[in-house]
Amino acid sequence: MKLNGSAFFILFLVIQSFAILTVAKDFDFFYFVQQWPASYCDSRRGCCFPKTGKPAEDFSIHGLWPNYKDGSYPSNCDSSNPFDDSKVANLESVLQKHWPTLACPSGDGLKFWRHEWEKHGTCAESVFDERGYFEAALSLKKKANLLHALENAGIKPTDGKFHTMGQMKDAITKSVGYAPFIECNVDSSGYHQLYQVYQCVDASASNFIECPVFPHGRPCGNKVEFPSFSSASSHDEL
Repeated sequence: MKLNGSAFFILFLVIQSFAILTVAKDFDFFYFVQQWPASYCDSRRGCCFPKTGKPAEDFSIHGLWPNYKDGSYPSNCDSSNPFDDSKVANLESVLQKHWPTLACPSGDGLKFWRHEWEKHGTCAESVFDERGYFEAALSLKKKANLLHALENAGIKPTDGKFHTMGQMKDAITKSVGYAPFIECNVDSSGYHQLYQVYQCVDASASNFIECPVFPHGRPCGNKVEFPSFSSASSHDEL
């Protein structure tokens, strides 16, 4: 079958559009990552509370990261679309509450949010724009109330008390429906403590799913502390 010039041009545009769409959606799922602030602070690196003050004793968002099923991930996908703080200006109070920075020196969160959007969010521009990226993460945090899930299982932030990894994973799985990956760090006494929780989300960033692959985070021993943040203090990096 021969194509005339107009038909060939239309076919060319369709193929190009499909190719662009395929590249834009070139990821399989998201990791939604939340961190426990007490464990972030109780390490050699230490922490600094944000300029807005000490965050509440609750999990906070680390990021929403596009990933491939083979365990790799895209990053820094669109340098022409840098973070624009004006696009999230009326979300800042909510972001400061649920997505605070604990890095030193003390900040207002903008540097943290810029990093997350430019490294990870720009790789999912077919799903959302900058504001949509942050709104999606905030919505997922509401769906996965990790502190509530753990406390319902009798696992409450307490210094010097330990739980098994099985207890922690079961509590979150029962609440959300899918098993998480839990990453630990080590405190000044050499004990493992719950640090970050990875949950997998479909490619629309809407629903939790079974993880196609777990990340290669720092492993936990079987005996894990869930430290209190109410007694934590901030300090400069060592």
